[in-house]
Amino acid sequence: MRAAVRRKSRLTILHADSLARIPWLVHGFSTRLGGFSRAYGGGALNLGFTQDDSLTAVERNRRAFLKEFGPAEHGRPYPLITLRQVHSDVIHCATEFSSQELAGDGLITREPSILLAIQTADCLPVILVDTKLRAVGVFHAGWRGTVKRIVEKGVGEMRHSFGTRPQDIQAAVGPGVHKCCYAVGPEVRTEFESQFRYASDLFQEVAESDPVREKYPLLFLTARAPGHSELPKTIFLDLVEANRRQLMAAGVPAKNINASPLCTASRSDLLFSHRAEKGVTGRMMSVVGIKPGN
Repeated sequence: MRAAVRRKSRLTILHADSLARIPWLVHGFSTRLGGFSRAYGGGALNLGFTQDDSLTAVERNRRAFLKEFGPAEHGRPYPLITLRQVHSDVIHCATEFSSQELAGDGLITREPSILLAIQTADCLPVILVDTKLRAVGVFHAGWRGTVKRIVEKGVGEMRHSFGTRPQDIQAAVGPGVHKCCYAVGPEVRTEFESQFRYASDLFQEVAESDPVREKYPLLFLTARAPGHSELPKTIFLDLVEANRRQLMAAGVPAKNINASPLCTASRSDLLFSHRAEKGVTGRMMSVVGIKPGN
């Protein structure tokens, strides 16, 4: 995944190499750099209407962000279609721009000159592109949406609405929290185990370290064999692999699935992270659309 940098403002947008080669496509994953918000550090490109930021700053950020994609028709910026995201498997087919707020976590279209958008700050943004029929989709995949198979259903919705064949899809998973930083509770693992036979491959248990215990092991002697109490274990979820498995199950070839190596929680200098910033953070935006005249 490469970055396009606007030098004057340092506004930085990431692009998936596999999608950048498609001439009729417009897409991008925003970062936190090059904006006008002060709530999350100077010059933050917060694109979500969060409670900590001002409406004026967010609207200014959105105008600057959309300008990076050039004009759609008649010299005007692309209209932006967003969702009130609810961690669901609800997917909408957008045929034109509407001011009506939609609730859901996925958008698909074949209409040119509009941008579909979802917002994230740790959850995964997933873009799907039908390279043959020129159809696109974008999906918000947190753990709840992933358990509900949001991207797998996204492939199905594109097939139902447009006749998309899974083998013609190019998929790009944008920056999100990775398995190195995504600690979850046992209830999350139980949810995945109830839905996916391969769930055990998605989780890793890591024993928590305790420097006091390591220095004074005799303090932790117990009557239980082998004589020491056990350290608690932290469970980590590989959300990227979970969504890759779903795409493959839906028929998308593995070679057509590309994921960003960037982890939001470990790169909060570049990306917003709800976890790393303890809930006080902005929102990034992932967009996809079809250029006018296509």
